[in-house]
Amino acid sequence: MKLSIPGRASTALFVAAAMLLTGGAITGAAPAPVAAAAAPDLPVANVKAHLAQLQSIATANGGNRAHGRTGYKASLDYVKAKLDAAGFTTTVQQFTSSSRTGYNLIADWPGGNTHQVVMSGSHLDSVTAGPGINDNGSGSAAVLETALAVARTNYQPTKHLRFAWWGAEELGMVGSRYYVNSLSTASRATISGYLNFDMIGSPNPGYFVYDDDPAIEKTFKTYFTGLGIATEPETEGDGRSDHAPFKNAGIPVGGLFSGADYIKTAAQAAKWGGTSGKAFDACYHSACDTSSNINDTALDRNADALAYAVWSLSS
Repeated sequence: MKLSIPGRASTALFVAAAMLLTGGAITGAAPAPVAAAAAPDLPVANVKAHLAQLQSIATANGGNRAHGRTGYKASLDYVKAKLDAAGFTTTVQQFTSSSRTGYNLIADWPGGNTHQVVMSGSHLDSVTAGPGINDNGSGSAAVLETALAVARTNYQPTKHLRFAWWGAEELGMVGSRYYVNSLSTASRATISGYLNFDMIGSPNPGYFVYDDDPAIEKTFKTYFTGLGIATEPETEGDGRSDHAPFKNAGIPVGGLFSGADYIKTAAQAAKWGGTSGKAFDACYHSACDTSSNINDTALDRNADALAYAVWSLSS
């Protein structure tokens, strides 16, 4: 599901860039504007392959990928190996919570203006009750596949791209808060936007867009409008996921969500399909949040929207 980005190759943008490079004066005939690369259509099979790996990791490690457990560290090692092989600069950040060691994984794509960072992230931990494949293998897998698409296409954006996988979100956004608190004031100011993806493959899905930063919100809504899908503001998880520490630090935030344990209304079922009177994810925080607890269409659409936003906001 690839969409064209409105205005990305506009002459106005080209002229503005040329003026920056020449100190405000343009002499001679301007060359033809060059179109920015369009966001790729992420193969949902690739995203699901990552989910299958996370499920296997949970199965081999007591049925979960929770903070401080072997399943979490194995999940982080899997993601890190993929990113290292693709050419990212990865950093593992260690912290302690509930007397257990936790880890964040940060991956930077070389290049781009490091004073303007577009950052995308998701929490990698599950609850102890289950493998956490929708919550939040879905977001983690889609962020990973977007990062790998950056490498496959050798995308060279104007802004710097950073991706993150957070630990101990289920204990209260511990990992992401630790990361934000570790940044200097100057470093925080370089992050032009943080995009969060926490549960994007719910089996009875809705299409919710964070109503925080207007520019980020508009980017996601533009994508879904192109698919003919009406979205709703995300309210169920507001302040309950890893965007909260960034927002509290004054960093613009946005993101996507397909629903957790709230009940889908008749109006929502008429708009999006699925079953009214049933939770968006009846396996939320439960042992049944396995690889079978995923709606492929929602996962595909949200993953492509993620890539669209990364390309659009960084070019």
